[in-house]
Amino acid sequence: MNAPAPAAQALGGLTRRLGLTRPVVLAPMAGGIGTPELVAAVSEAGGLGSLGAAYLTPEQIAAAVAEVRARTARPFAVNLFAPGSELPVAPTAAQIAAAAAELAPFHAGLGLPPPALPARVAEDFGAQFAAVLEARPAVFSFAFGRLDAGHLTALRGRGILSIGTATGLAEARQLAQDGVDAVTVQGGAAGGHRGGWGSGRDDELAGTLDLTRRVAATLEVPVIVAGGLMTRADVQAALDAGASLAQCGTAFLRAAEAGTSAPYRAALAAGTAPTGLTLSFSGRPARGLVNALGEAVHSPLPYPYQNALTRELRAAGAHAGQADVLSLWAGEGYRLGREDSAAGILDTLWPR
Repeated sequence: MNAPAPAAQALGGLTRRLGLTRPVVLAPMAGGIGTPELVAAVSEAGGLGSLGAAYLTPEQIAAAVAEVRARTARPFAVNLFAPGSELPVAPTAAQIAAAAAELAPFHAGLGLPPPALPARVAEDFGAQFAAVLEARPAVFSFAFGRLDAGHLTALRGRGILSIGTATGLAEARQLAQDGVDAVTVQGGAAGGHRGGWGSGRDDELAGTLDLTRRVAATLEVPVIVAGGLMTRADVQAALDAGASLAQCGTAFLRAAEAGTSAPYRAALAAGTAPTGLTLSFSGRPARGLVNALGEAVHSPLPYPYQNALTRELRAAGAHAGQADVLSLWAGEGYRLGREDSAAGILDTLWPR
């Protein structure tokens, strides 16, 4: 029998440390979809729940973590958007006006005032990170950037495992060199934001299994894989390709515990829209169902400004049941999704 690869050996220890009974990680889904109830349900059923906390204040992070812990004693992760390596320059007045003009008809259709940037466009990562350290989850995962040595030292000092997100081999190598405990690699089929950083030049948009094989063969840290994993066969194929855990988000969008809005659920259930990458909603590339707002925006502001500019519209659209103005993040395999409890969905991904 061949000896297991270094990554497999390392993650075997990590799996034992976390006490997982299923090789499935709930993808962190910020913006209200990944509720504490969903996070706890996945962890309680033997996977690793992940709380997408990127849009939460430090106080909200503490409250959400407390709610997860009230529902399960099992380990879970908290995820934030790390500071990017190439921070965007603040948009000019002309750029803001152009972006607002594209959104104005949608605002008018919902009876909203003209779009305008709020005074605060994003939460402070430093304050959020301090809240995570105080909360002490088992795992801290991050996307959109890298952590500095001080961040990683602080996590280790609190006994918190670190997982970075890469969209190609070059980024995965950088994260491993930084000293993270594991790397999540995101194939091109994945729904939601691309998790890499900078200008996106290292985002390979590669097939999930191909990327997994190349990264797993190169790194000596555990590899978690995301991107189009919707069935038991998908999870097994990812493990066979060298991953030690499979990260699934789209599969849980229609879970009973998820905070997915009614129009969002209806669009997923209809299964008629293709998916595509867009900058329209947040200013960062993200895969979701193609809709009217996504196609109408041609001059988005850079992240996080576009995300802030569209926030009021998206909230109003969800309330009004208007899916055409929502960021309907979903992976390419979304038509295989189903309405069920989180535990029931996990059973389809990896039976007990």
